[in-house]
Amino acid sequence: MSIEEIRQTVGRILAVDFGEARTGLAVSDRARLLASGIGNIPGGGLEKTADAILAAVVEQQAVGVVLGLPVNMNGTEGPRAERVRRLAELIGERAPQLPLALMDERMTTMAASRFLNETNTRGKKRKGVIDTLSAQIILQNALDRLKMR
Repeated sequence: MSIEEIRQTVGRILAVDFGEARTGLAVSDRARLLASGIGNIPGGGLEKTADAILAAVVEQQAVGVVLGLPVNMNGTEGPRAERVRRLAELIGERAPQLPLALMDERMTTMAASRFLNETNTRGKKRKGVIDTLSAQIILQNALDRLKMR
């Protein structure tokens, strides 16, 4: 599960910011220049989330998936990272041909929060967009990384 598998494909990439309450989604353009948020999947467990992600892959005609991996600031992985790895396994079992990569998502939620503070986005609207914005940041980081090599 590395970004190199995705590099060898041509087309759109779907990014996922997994959360227990909501999972944010973002997709790239075909040229892989820009990441755009496309919404959230409501919580409901790993199986349901894996199925919803795969439905989004089909709907968006994505050729690869990037999952944000919640790594602690000291580089260790905790229970949330284990859940993301299990989600990746479920997706891989259901769609073995789909390239899948895990991306360190440290600081993405903080960056999303900072942006929402700067744009004065508050309350229910903030809850509805923070996960999508985090997925968009994860994807843009992946796209930038793909361009560097």
